[in-house]
Amino acid sequence: MSTPRDRDGFDDEAGSSWQEPAHLGGEPEADEPNFADRRRQPRDDDATGTGDSWRPAGWDLPPAEPPAVPPAVPPAARPPAVPGTTERVFGYEGDLVGAQGWALQHGWTISDGSGPEDAVLRELIDAAPVRATKDHRAGSVLRGRGGNLELVAFDVVYASGRHVVPEYAVTAAPVLGAVPRFRLSPARFWKHGTAGLLPIAAGNDVFDRRWLLLAAEDTPQVRRLAGDPAVQGLLLGTDDGDEFWSAAGHVAAIRPDGHRPQLIEHHTRLLTAVVAALAAGY
Repeated sequence: MSTPRDRDGFDDEAGSSWQEPAHLGGEPEADEPNFADRRRQPRDDDATGTGDSWRPAGWDLPPAEPPAVPPAVPPAARPPAVPGTTERVFGYEGDLVGAQGWALQHGWTISDGSGPEDAVLRELIDAAPVRATKDHRAGSVLRGRGGNLELVAFDVVYASGRHVVPEYAVTAAPVLGAVPRFRLSPARFWKHGTAGLLPIAAGNDVFDRRWLLLAAEDTPQVRRLAGDPAVQGLLLGTDDGDEFWSAAGHVAAIRPDGHRPQLIEHHTRLLTAVVAALAAGY
């Protein structure tokens, strides 16, 4: 490697007298500090090397002491938390009983969704107001009677590795006679697959602000559904977390969850009112 001492533009006399500039590590002048030495030794005014006489901005941090802990409230002084209706119905409780156990106790049947009678559930999933894919299928299918309705309750599941994951819970009631194509959803929900559907006003401002009914046709049947006092009262008393639709001769309710006993009973109450409103004109 060439240096200033080589004969590539410097003569011997100039090269022998050349010194590297002080800021690059050459010999410092007598009255000039050697910055390289400063990096290796403590500052002159801090012989301990702790650097207490000078620190960069932000160098000092607060002492690492745990925050003060407020005194504990004696258990007797804590008022008991009383869960509301929404928390009792929709709060996750670990499915202590289990939807299948509940179904057996109530005389319902259980299938895995692959039987011939389960083929119609594929049509329900494809028409659902959620964006389901071909990977979604019906699982943990429960059939039985709820009040005056024959019902089928199942999870919309998909495979994730070796596990089957429930993403939605569906409860559906097969109905006799013609069922208009409709969607009944919370107004705050994003709408999917609503092409060709018309909004049907309920005539109740409070209900219309929270819920939206869409139908393929504006008929007396769907208007009865929109204006039915029982349907409105039940839906206004919920957390606006369910959606309803009709397909394949069924009226169905769906919620993003896996099924559990309280959710089946909740859907049963709502579907009973919806089916009754649709059947009022038969």
